[in-house]
Amino acid sequence: MLKQISLLKTFSPKTFLWASTFVALITIILKTLAWWLTDSVGLLSDAMESVVNLASAMFGLAMVTVAAQPPDAEHPYGHHKAEYFSSGFEGILIIVASLGIIWTSAYRLFDPQPLSKIGWGLALSLVSSALNGLLAWVMFEAAREHRSIALEADAKHLVTDVWTSAGVIVGIALVGVTGWLWLDAVVAMGVAINIFKEGIHLIWRSSQGLMDEALELEVIEKIHSVLAEFEHKRGESFIIRFDHVSTRRAGQRRYVDLHMHMPSSWSLGRAASLRLTVEQALLTAVPGLRASIQLLTTDVEAHGDQDLLI
Repeated sequence: MLKQISLLKTFSPKTFLWASTFVALITIILKTLAWWLTDSVGLLSDAMESVVNLASAMFGLAMVTVAAQPPDAEHPYGHHKAEYFSSGFEGILIIVASLGIIWTSAYRLFDPQPLSKIGWGLALSLVSSALNGLLAWVMFEAAREHRSIALEADAKHLVTDVWTSAGVIVGIALVGVTGWLWLDAVVAMGVAINIFKEGIHLIWRSSQGLMDEALELEVIEKIHSVLAEFEHKRGESFIIRFDHVSTRRAGQRRYVDLHMHMPSSWSLGRAASLRLTVEQALLTAVPGLRASIQLLTTDVEAHGDQDLLI
């Protein structure tokens, strides 16, 4: 597993989004052909979601490219938050697609049509689902390695697409067995509701990132564990202590700000040396972490926005 993950790390997020674009094109062809053969509104809804996959992958590719740009005069902290726009855009597209599916399905519900060549349609849908499932699995691993919300959003959408296809396949198979033509439209509506929920989740996830959401709980615990190793007491009083620890994330970047208190008798060189040691320990525990440590004497308290402290 470690070798596999390290291999994924060698490829950039753009590589995976290019792969997603390519797979989306293939699945659009397969699912559109399945709909054309069967005239199933359920399979049509499945094909529409693949079109959303394509648009999302292309927009995600553009945003990842922007996020990779180095800091400049107008963006001194970089462009990492651009990935959140990808997630929000994908959520909006999913919601629009779901509403279109409901509209089409409602019409077919009151005017059901017979289906044809169900076997071919199901076979093509199965092949496309297998492709999406494999790509989603790879992209989830890559998203964890790169800490990329754009890859995570695309992977979640692909998983949603797989479940969508599974529901459509079951529904179409039941239509073939029972002859209940209205079931095709009901399945399509169920698909629409499912992907609508996923769209709302992606938009919410994107908004939280744009508002400087704190790091994951397990990462925060690692940070506090490292700081606890450096804290030192003499009697009942701390001579080295940390407070005002706050964290945030911006795309792939992770940040922590904190105050480090030490005796006022220490030289600046000694204090700076300890700060460097703490920064290195934090970076070892949380790779890629950007730490900003303000030096203060033990008897000094700095006051900030207490509501944002973790």
